[in-house]
Amino acid sequence: MMLKRRTLLATVLALPAVRARAAGDWLPDRPVRMIVPFAAGGPADIFGRVFADALGKQLRQPVVVENRGGAGGLLGTDAVAKSALDGSTLGFTGPGALSIAPAMPQQQMPFDVYKDLAHLTLVVRVPEVLVVNAKSDIRDLAALVALAKKKPGAVNYGSAGVGSITHLASALLASEAKMEALHIPYRGVAPAATDLLSGRFTYLIADVPALRPHIEAGAFRPLAVTTAQRVPSLPDVPTTAELGLPRVISDNWYGLALPAATPAHIREGMRDAATRALNSPELVQGFAAQGGEAAPLAPEAYLDFLQAEAAKWGPLVKQSGAESL
Repeated sequence: MMLKRRTLLATVLALPAVRARAAGDWLPDRPVRMIVPFAAGGPADIFGRVFADALGKQLRQPVVVENRGGAGGLLGTDAVAKSALDGSTLGFTGPGALSIAPAMPQQQMPFDVYKDLAHLTLVVRVPEVLVVNAKSDIRDLAALVALAKKKPGAVNYGSAGVGSITHLASALLASEAKMEALHIPYRGVAPAATDLLSGRFTYLIADVPALRPHIEAGAFRPLAVTTAQRVPSLPDVPTTAELGLPRVISDNWYGLALPAATPAHIREGMRDAATRALNSPELVQGFAAQGGEAAPLAPEAYLDFLQAEAAKWGPLVKQSGAESL
């Protein structure tokens, strides 16, 4: 009887600790690694580092960014899916690996987007802008569309690579505007922007943070932002909706993931810390300074978002002929 009472007492005393875990009070006991599946210096890396700093303050441990690029984000995201289940490794995921690659007919997926990853929250939405060389005679979006229709084959566009959001954004524009445009893929936005500066193709759609320096320097002329609302950092640039193409919306975005089998109390603790970080004025201002918008979502809403993105880009992937990243 005495042994049973001691067991019962030990169980009761342990309950607060269980409740604390269930409430999302988990904290890591070591630095956390966050894999950004793209090279250093690009938009993903910029936003990832701002987020890592804010998240580290909430976790009370450093969050160390590890850049692991390749295959449009697939390699780094796969490393996250196969990492330890103790909360020591996070993934800063994006649309290429989660919403675009699965629709490619020849793309071998090393992980299952929904079975192998626990998607915690959307982190940031990054607006995109359509630009031409400032020396171009094209002054607005209507003129670009008119040229493409009047002279088939005369208009071409660059992208960060086959199947990238920058590729599909331009494919979406061409589809909605019913115009023809030739795709010229590059290995990243930077080399594409360099060639647009040289006048080697007609236009480029890419993340505002990547192109804004060229716009401010007077080298690129912005024709439209492919967002639902105007972008605060480019307040004078109209949206595609304002210009008669309301379905041409192509925000880039990044989210947060853990391996799917990570214990629930760790997932909840990490998500709670991420949400607090994303609501902090310092992070909101840091994202805004780079042209991005903090965008925390509950897990269910985030899964709905991922599925909507897949449904949106899947048909365009097939229409564009992109076979693999």
